[in-house]
Amino acid sequence: MRAVIFDEFGAPPQVRDVPDPTPPAGGAVVRVEATGLCRSDWHGWQGHDPDVVVPHVPGHEFAGVVTAVGDGVRGWRPGDRVTAPFVCACGRCPSCQAGDQQVCERQSQPGFTHWGSFAEYVTVRDADVNLVRLPDELDFPAAAALGCRFATAFRAVVGQGRVAAGEWVAVHGCGGVGLSAVMIALACGARVVAVDVAPGALDLARRLGAAVCLDGRTLDGPDAVAEAVREATGGGAHLSLDALGSHATCTASVRSLRRRGRHVQVGLLPAAQGHPVVPMDLVIAYELELRGSHGMPAHAYPELLRLVTAGVLRPAALVTRTIGLADVPHALATMDGPTGGGMCLIRP
Repeated sequence: MRAVIFDEFGAPPQVRDVPDPTPPAGGAVVRVEATGLCRSDWHGWQGHDPDVVVPHVPGHEFAGVVTAVGDGVRGWRPGDRVTAPFVCACGRCPSCQAGDQQVCERQSQPGFTHWGSFAEYVTVRDADVNLVRLPDELDFPAAAALGCRFATAFRAVVGQGRVAAGEWVAVHGCGGVGLSAVMIALACGARVVAVDVAPGALDLARRLGAAVCLDGRTLDGPDAVAEAVREATGGGAHLSLDALGSHATCTASVRSLRRRGRHVQVGLLPAAQGHPVVPMDLVIAYELELRGSHGMPAHAYPELLRLVTAGVLRPAALVTRTIGLADVPHALATMDGPTGGGMCLIRP
């Protein structure tokens, strides 16, 4: 099969032929019809994830068709239309048994623990636990957008963030996961402040319905961003999300909150880049709540899929660019700078 592969961290990726995958026991092989390009893929390419071993094929949010299943798979067969969460759970550890597959103690992640979906085929381990059946009316590009960023944002806003109608939600970073959070918060009846440094991303947030859009280029650092959010919301956000993952956005998100507000960390903060300074004095004084959000388990997808098929949520509206495998090396290499917002999808 054709795949995007890199042989050293940070070295230019190449498109070349690699062996076709075979399904492991309990697993499945999926023909990739669409897959997303995500900032997490950039982190993996840079060597920020200890699970990545070179040579490596990145890619972790995808949708496609099952082509083969391994011994022991009961619920799936070739021809099934599927997606999967980026955290693939074992289904057997205490966390999985408690229903918390997104923090599985023996999790696998296509594109990180093994070769991913920037290819014509990808392997999913523990298929009966991790594959998600797609409604016939949901096309593959929209389904691929669910696998990481949209599903992650859904659980971050609704589950971990416990958003309520009428609340102010601040979203720091309006890439794919941030714009997903904007759309989901608005669908829940919240009012949104969107923060980014890219005019295109802010334009998308505004078109989605964000009440306030703040250009970080005009604000002098995290404290100024936080002050602008507090002013726009009449005292601070009830819920604030760092949807990018940087020291500045993490700090600004926490400082944006009103008393007893809730911060959810969604963007990755790799240890290799150091640890951000969190204003714990405010956490104590304002009784703030700090939570992480790490994807969404496969068993929670039906609620999200119902909202998508009903037209309440429209992940396809966030897809702003579609490319082929040949375009991926350049697109991956330029992900660390400001983008035009929205999601980039790959059609292998």
